[in-house]
Amino acid sequence: MLTFVKKIKRFFSLKRHLLLLALAAAVSSVAGYGVFSQLEKDVVINDDGSVITCKTMKNTFEQVLDQLGIEVGEHDFTSIPPDTALDTTKPNELYIKRAVPVYITADNKTTEVMTYKDTVEEMFRDSPVRPRSCDRVVGAAMTDSITSGMELSIVRVSERYVSETEEIPFEIQRRPNRRMDEGTERIFQPGQEGVLQKVYKVVTEDGAEVAKQLVRETILQNPVNMIVEYGTVLNHITSRGEVVRYTKVMDMRATAYTASLKDTGKAPGHPLFGITATGMKARKGVIAVDPKVIPLHTKMYVEILDGKTPDYGFCIAGDVGSAIKGDKIDLYYDSQEYVDRFGIKKVRVYILDEQ
Repeated sequence: MLTFVKKIKRFFSLKRHLLLLALAAAVSSVAGYGVFSQLEKDVVINDDGSVITCKTMKNTFEQVLDQLGIEVGEHDFTSIPPDTALDTTKPNELYIKRAVPVYITADNKTTEVMTYKDTVEEMFRDSPVRPRSCDRVVGAAMTDSITSGMELSIVRVSERYVSETEEIPFEIQRRPNRRMDEGTERIFQPGQEGVLQKVYKVVTEDGAEVAKQLVRETILQNPVNMIVEYGTVLNHITSRGEVVRYTKVMDMRATAYTASLKDTGKAPGHPLFGITATGMKARKGVIAVDPKVIPLHTKMYVEILDGKTPDYGFCIAGDVGSAIKGDKIDLYYDSQEYVDRFGIKKVRVYILDEQ
């Protein structure tokens, strides 16, 4: 009986231990689940529009990306650094924007640029090849969205100012010289070209000139005009080879006279015998004229046109006569016999340049 009672006590003692062990195991399981639940993190990854949601025990985004087999390229964009620790108290979100290739041609070279930027303008800010403020971009506008494989060209635009000089031609001024024979000329003052400076704005694209605009002109040296003098004095070569320089020529009729009583009405002994109307002594080279046609004291040369009578030659208008009117002149000779045979002859009268 005693033995039976002991067995019953041992049974209940063992059952209590088992119950305690079961209770302890249950408590441990509940506690472990609670700890696991507290260490688990919610992760949301937006991979360029593809959204992945997961729970993880990992500690950083980098570890989660490795776990999911997602690679982030060197030029890709992440909203936060991949080594950022995960937070257990809130969802952890990571945005990945993938870089795409853009091909930029500039300076005779094409460069591949990987970019995640949204617009062409934003891409150029980080690009190793970029346009200057004066350059042109061909292929897209600066506000256009980036697309994979986009091809752009940068046209290098340069502006520079160049100076060129040109000759300013001189003018030729002609003026008469009354001391020079007609048909002759001389350079009184040589001409000299002036200098004109022109400043141009030259625009080049990739080294080729596309525009050239004149912006300023400056006269560095004024031209000096050439002055050419030309002769106005007429000339005649006499039968004796003399040069007669004259300003006017007239065809007239000539008679001849002497200082005799027959021709002048004054005999030797008369106070005015042999004296002309101008007070000159009557002699060869003093002729009578109509002062209305040829002023007195006019110097001239008389050419006789009959082809056989020698020219009268150089003379001066120093006398008048009642019969000498209009185109008629009276030539003085010393010989009465010659005068009587002279008659009326056609003559050409050259009014001399030098009076």
